[in-house]
Amino acid sequence: MTTFANVCPGRGPVPLSRRSMLKASANGFGMLALSALMSDRAYSSSAAAPHFAPKAKNVIFCFLDGGVSHVDSFDPKPKLDELDDKPAGDIQNPTANVDRKWLKSPWKFAQHGESGIPVSELFPHIAGCVDDIAVIRSMKADLPIHSTGVLFLHTGINVAGRPSLGSWVHYGLGSENQNLPGFVVLSFGVVPCGGLENYSSGFLPANYQATLLNADGPPLENIQPGDSRTGVQRAKLDILRLQDRSFSEALGGNDAVESAIKNYELAYRMQSLVPDVLELSRETKQTQTLYAIDSKVDSQRLYGIQCLRARRLIESGVRFVEITCPPGASNGTWDQHGDLKKGHEKNALDTDQAIAGLIKDLKARGLFDETLIVWAGEFGRTPHAKSRDGRDHHPEGFTVWLAGGGVKGGVVHGATDELGMHAVENVCTMHDLHATILHLLGLDHQRLTYRHGGRDFRLTDVHGNVIHEIL
Repeated sequence: MTTFANVCPGRGPVPLSRRSMLKASANGFGMLALSALMSDRAYSSSAAAPHFAPKAKNVIFCFLDGGVSHVDSFDPKPKLDELDDKPAGDIQNPTANVDRKWLKSPWKFAQHGESGIPVSELFPHIAGCVDDIAVIRSMKADLPIHSTGVLFLHTGINVAGRPSLGSWVHYGLGSENQNLPGFVVLSFGVVPCGGLENYSSGFLPANYQATLLNADGPPLENIQPGDSRTGVQRAKLDILRLQDRSFSEALGGNDAVESAIKNYELAYRMQSLVPDVLELSRETKQTQTLYAIDSKVDSQRLYGIQCLRARRLIESGVRFVEITCPPGASNGTWDQHGDLKKGHEKNALDTDQAIAGLIKDLKARGLFDETLIVWAGEFGRTPHAKSRDGRDHHPEGFTVWLAGGGVKGGVVHGATDELGMHAVENVCTMHDLHATILHLLGLDHQRLTYRHGGRDFRLTDVHGNVIHEIL
């Protein structure tokens, strides 16, 4: 091969050998490769990267819809034993709740671990992991309504239309595995209060919304390779991509169309990987027992499958996985206005062993320190009631907990008053919780923004403080 470097006056073209040409252009080839990588959010430091060194790489969010009773789980109130069945006057408003009575917990509390944190007998397995978790007893939400409460927990606002927490995480950090979604919700097919907006990308590009996978059985319908081996499927996708691209250009660029193209391609790549990642038969019997997958109680078995699938997903590079509860009460699994004892005992049985198993399994595999586990519902439940076996919605003070990924284990942060009515010490809002989650992932909640409608939006709006005491 002969090429020409330049033309010298009076001499004409000067020949350049193949060796000289490759030597002179080597950096150019490297820059071409780099430019291709930098166009991908997963590699580009300017588009998707932590703001500072992260403690956690992934999040597993155990969403307990309906409202777990804080005074029956992680916030014991001996004063309720003393006042049980007596008229309930609100400490801050004596004229309120005059038709209600204080209701003591049907379950006993005991101290556990070296930290001595008290946990209800509802959660014997999680109690064994209490030295690994940080309990926040001073959470406060806005409204005692399921739909707005669930939206607030997921999106940082109590109206629809904003990106989900999982979408913000995916947007901020990109994906670790280009063949899997960055944000996955393991679902029983039941839409939570607030609707699918809880998992929406809102005004973020549509490819950041959640991918819903089945809690049991085939993870996704119609995901088998089919005719892809023959090349027919690939040819169909190529034609579809050309048509969509032409349509998008005719519109002057369209996010929905561009996202649809990306989602087609992702689905194509997922066909062989997702069934393999979520195939649990390769797990040892000991591991399956740890998650209660061998349970004869179907709802407990299904929740265990979700927790184990969540571990396999984050192990494979999925950034954010949400685990949902088996269907229960109409407005949320934990929404026991009546049948408190029966309902909370069933729900605790379903979730307790699998969540504790998840903590133990992550620790055994060296993944605990880089995986943040969040245990939370939209609000708590009232310390008083009209009946003797039920509690109502209570956003004024309730409990959530975090574990793993940079969280200080064996600590209790904040407090409610002696009856569990109001958060009174180190009060924490949903914005504070979200700011803390992002911080552990190396993201500054004030800098993680997206330009929309003429202004910069963020998950925490204009609020939020990192809860440094639990880090």
